[in-house]
Amino acid sequence: MGAVPSHDVLIIGAGLAGQRAALAAAQTGATVAITSKVHPVRSHSVAAAGGINAALNPEDSWESHAYDTVKGSDYLGDQDAIEIMCREAPDEILWLEHAGVTFHRDATGHLGTRAFGGASAARTYYVADITGHALLHVLYEQLMKHSHQVDRYEEWFTTDLLQDDEGRCNGAVCRNLRDGKVEVFNAKAVILACGGAGQAYKPTTNGLIVTGDGIAQAYRIGAKLMDMEMIQYHPTTLAGNGLLITEGARGEGAWLLNAKGERFMEKYAPNKLELASRDVVSRAEQTEINEGNGFPDGTVALDITKVPRRRVLEALREIVNIGRDFAGVDITREPIHIHPGQHYIMGGVKTDVDGQTTIPGLYAAGEVACVSVHGGNRLGANSLLDTLIFGRRSGEHAAHQALHMNMPTTPASHAADTERRIRDIINRPTGGRRVSAIKDELGEMMNKYVAVFRDADGLQQALEIVRRLKEEAPHASIDDRGSVFNQDVIGAIELGYMLDCAEATVVGAIERKESRGAQFRTDFPERNDDEWLKHIDISVNGSDLPKISYSEVTITKWQPQERTY
Repeated sequence: MGAVPSHDVLIIGAGLAGQRAALAAAQTGATVAITSKVHPVRSHSVAAAGGINAALNPEDSWESHAYDTVKGSDYLGDQDAIEIMCREAPDEILWLEHAGVTFHRDATGHLGTRAFGGASAARTYYVADITGHALLHVLYEQLMKHSHQVDRYEEWFTTDLLQDDEGRCNGAVCRNLRDGKVEVFNAKAVILACGGAGQAYKPTTNGLIVTGDGIAQAYRIGAKLMDMEMIQYHPTTLAGNGLLITEGARGEGAWLLNAKGERFMEKYAPNKLELASRDVVSRAEQTEINEGNGFPDGTVALDITKVPRRRVLEALREIVNIGRDFAGVDITREPIHIHPGQHYIMGGVKTDVDGQTTIPGLYAAGEVACVSVHGGNRLGANSLLDTLIFGRRSGEHAAHQALHMNMPTTPASHAADTERRIRDIINRPTGGRRVSAIKDELGEMMNKYVAVFRDADGLQQALEIVRRLKEEAPHASIDDRGSVFNQDVIGAIELGYMLDCAEATVVGAIERKESRGAQFRTDFPERNDDEWLKHIDISVNGSDLPKISYSEVTITKWQPQERTY
């Protein structure tokens, strides 16, 4: 074996959080490795359509952005973290613009904004409906400038996080997908930036790579998870395939209509209508569908014909294509059928405002992390902001820490354990249930019982099914016995990650006996601040059910009040 790769900072995941962390760490003077199981510009950040929030306009203020975020979170967001994110947002937008992001400009040449849900001002900066795509490519270009300091390991799959005898995270074991070679990576600090866990649901707006890897890897070495019950259903996804129709459509003026042609949001959110927060709009739609006011296919309609056709073709051009290609609908001429669909996880690996997890040396940023700036419900266009602000902060903090440390050395023999596990997967007897069959059962079950509305009976059934699937998963059979791009092996490992994330989500949802943000319990329909204004933390507990503990919600200046839109 050659020399073990060693770096000051190892970043796992190369989406917006990972690339922003890599740039910040490199600019701080650290040596950086960035690994990703897909090519970085194929990271799921590429799918973010609508835009990124910042109070950049002189008439706007970071306090207003922060209040909207706190209210959107249903008062479960930590206000110190929200304050940092909203204060630092304007500079981040300017930094991106100077780096080359071609943000939309208005007729006067100023950066133009669109309205987004739950916001008291139009503060969403955007590039048509491909904002994430544009940001990702610009960051990747910037990374090229630092190639002498940043080693890129593209299409490497992380299987395990490593710890020293004191419990400090000091690297990872990764597998090169091209040839199956397993390597130990040494690092003084490790930053998880590997996204959410949407594939634990079916359907989901999330790409096939979003399998909760980082959340599960951190959890397995003892890191605390937080707010895992808070799962965002996006109000506008296509039936069947879960494809996302951006909130930008409603930001441009689209209406939601039931099968009777009524603009039903007038009933549920008379002031904000279609631009109430996502949990409110999703519940309104699901209520209409459950009460029989939807279409026979279990949907309501999004009417984009309210937006001038020329504006649609300019600002929503990808949605025009999706409507045509996947629903056979010309959105400039007729409404398109949509319903709420799994989209985002507000919870994740518990971190502080510098990205530090409860494991020394391990950081997390972006959707994998829970800072918590989103609390019970994330506002649209706050996720790109979260990835960039806390990606940068994690990269800077990790790099500063690393500059004063010696390089850890992990023997390459650690790779042997992983190689043995992978060999065991490859040598499994055939004839068991397929990985895909177990994954489908998991996803459909989560979408049935752990969705927009939940209750004790359904959640209990969900828990029993997750526990059974956890027993079945280690015996799932695979076909590919090769070493080159063996997606079967990867799929078997990812299935374990998704089951860990799903179990944590269900356990958190059972525990939170109230309705707050995305957690709506029909058996506990009210928000209960006396008992539940707190975070639910979840940690691993051997093979038993996850261990539950609590932590305070940080409140600085906004006391909880009733939330209406």
